[in-house]
Amino acid sequence: MEILLEELYKTDIIVDKFHFRKLFLENISYQINGITQSGKTKLVKNYLLGLKKSSYLYVDCNDLRIEADLFNALMPKFCSDNKIETVVFDNYIPALHFVNVKQLIICSEVHYEINSLKTLRLYPLDYEEFLAYEHKYDSTALNHFFQLGGFPFMHKINSDEKIIYLQKVLKSALSETELDILVFCTKTMTQKISPYSIYERLKQTRKISKDKLYSSFDMLCKKGYLHQLQKTNHPKAIAKIYLCDISLKSALTIDKHFGRIFENMIYLEILKSNRESFYDDGIDFYLPQNSEVILATPFADERALFKKIEAIEAFIIRYQVKKITAVTMSKEGSVNHPFSRIEMVPFDIWALGD
Repeated sequence: MEILLEELYKTDIIVDKFHFRKLFLENISYQINGITQSGKTKLVKNYLLGLKKSSYLYVDCNDLRIEADLFNALMPKFCSDNKIETVVFDNYIPALHFVNVKQLIICSEVHYEINSLKTLRLYPLDYEEFLAYEHKYDSTALNHFFQLGGFPFMHKINSDEKIIYLQKVLKSALSETELDILVFCTKTMTQKISPYSIYERLKQTRKISKDKLYSSFDMLCKKGYLHQLQKTNHPKAIAKIYLCDISLKSALTIDKHFGRIFENMIYLEILKSNRESFYDDGIDFYLPQNSEVILATPFADERALFKKIEAIEAFIIRYQVKKITAVTMSKEGSVNHPFSRIEMVPFDIWALGD
């Protein structure tokens, strides 16, 4: 095991062209959480390249050569002897013990309650981060975003291999039950779905226990593959389900529904901006802190939008909504209304503006 530690210590870290993310690391200890292929490893390695080579040790906990007990016994002395200040446990597993160093960084899909570490949540690319991979910032960029989604690796895979490659990534990262649930949720994205409804549907085609499904569904939400949106002031109401990335829709089902993909895109932009949001009847997203309603209306015109606003006037008045933003594909303008300011904003302008 000492030989392995020496090998890890001496191995040079290599990072292909790095595109900066909205998150950045400072000289403190972190727990970085995010789904597989969201960019955790590359973010950490790029940070390490800015440090003195002899001052850090990077460990991928998936390395099959690691024997936990012996590794734990040797790590403190090894770090002390080599004056290591920063230790990174990528793909962290609790079987490996922390060492007393100046900076500790762990990367994991699952969040661990560790008060000494600052938590960072890394999502797949938002639209602004996606643009760093584009050569031109014109209408083709948004079309590419629809096609590729937010996984950084999708820019490097040949177009005819993208779907199978993403399927392999998901099969490797998830259990069979988790993958079954995820496939089902791609068909019902943006809809109100309960774990019980998923259980009732899946048990018709495969043998599965309710407890197993519930725990797997909960784990998918904790890891961030699925997101739940609660109803305004109704915490017990059935939540709406959103995917971690729109690319899963084409990778896991042949169903096509542009409106749902568009709504999921908007949800992810809101999520990544750390703004609290809810849904309600006839309302896609209500942001109470902004006193704002956001509607996913990719192809709406002024007349259709005004009719939609009329249907939710009671909500607007009750919650004193000051602003209504209708996010569109390309339509831009405003609609006169006695209670709220209503604007139609194309997605690319709205996403970058926020």
